[in-house]
Amino acid sequence: MFDIQAVRQKLGTAFPGVLAAVTVGIAASFLSDHYGGPTMLYALLLGMAFHFLSQEGRCVEGIGIASRSVLRVGVALLGMRITLGQIAELGGETPALMVGAVAFTTLVGLLAARLMRLSGAFGVLTGGAVAVCGASAALAIAAVLPRHEHSERDTIFTVIGVTTLSTLAMIVYPLVVGAFGLGETEAGIFLGGTIHDVAQVVGAGYSVSVKTGDTATFVKLLRVALLLPVVMAVSLAFGGRGAQGEKPPLLPPFLVVFAVLVGVNSTGLVPHVATAAINDLSRWCLVTAIAGLGMKTSLKAMTELGPKPVLLLLAETVLMAALVMGVLLAQRAL
Repeated sequence: MFDIQAVRQKLGTAFPGVLAAVTVGIAASFLSDHYGGPTMLYALLLGMAFHFLSQEGRCVEGIGIASRSVLRVGVALLGMRITLGQIAELGGETPALMVGAVAFTTLVGLLAARLMRLSGAFGVLTGGAVAVCGASAALAIAAVLPRHEHSERDTIFTVIGVTTLSTLAMIVYPLVVGAFGLGETEAGIFLGGTIHDVAQVVGAGYSVSVKTGDTATFVKLLRVALLLPVVMAVSLAFGGRGAQGEKPPLLPPFLVVFAVLVGVNSTGLVPHVATAAINDLSRWCLVTAIAGLGMKTSLKAMTELGPKPVLLLLAETVLMAALVMGVLLAQRAL
């Protein structure tokens, strides 16, 4: 029987921590809107400043809920950002290139991590984040990886790393496409196929031309669509290895919702106002979740990672860019 009293008690216990994470998210959005810079990075850094809230007191449970449950809601709602029609418009070659690049980069992360004597799960986390869609992918992949004492630290490092590299790529990659003499469409495929986060793809693409920006955005959305199979694969590969002996569902519910929303959005029947509202809600959920993750991570724990994870992220980023550029140049030569 549904116990309203228990639900009210649960909500009351969670409210202070969730409110704290939401407040940090609002502050991060304010800074981003007024002074520029990535909202998620601000949310992370501000959250770290309030690390003490996650250690003891009334906010502990709510911060945990923000970093887990709110995260899954935000990832699920990402499905309303893409349609099957957008993917179909790209033809056959570009989707094949993106699938290959995503698989290649994720596997590079796994193998390179093991060579560096880092965990395979950490390699998949960083490789998947670089390959798919940056911070959002890092959060989604982290949600299905087995939890351990350094889970939050690893996730935060990955989000900070891919956000920083994505911002650098937004500045450098338009110069790269110019140096290689890529056409507008080729430049859009390269930018959309290699830059980590959506916002930076848009910024880089439209700094070249409108056509490049449109192409880059579509290609990036194709990579976002690959989030579903990537997270499913990670869930199957690592999901049965949890420390608590609990067998997770074959397909996590938030991924089911993601896939359903892609289908719903593809029908074209959803009003633009509703789509925009859901996308905004997704963004707020992700910002709140990152704020919660920041609160659960200490700067001291971050310094214990050492240089290897940084080198791993750089290697994944450079190799993915080299692969996509190499294929584009080879196609031009044929």
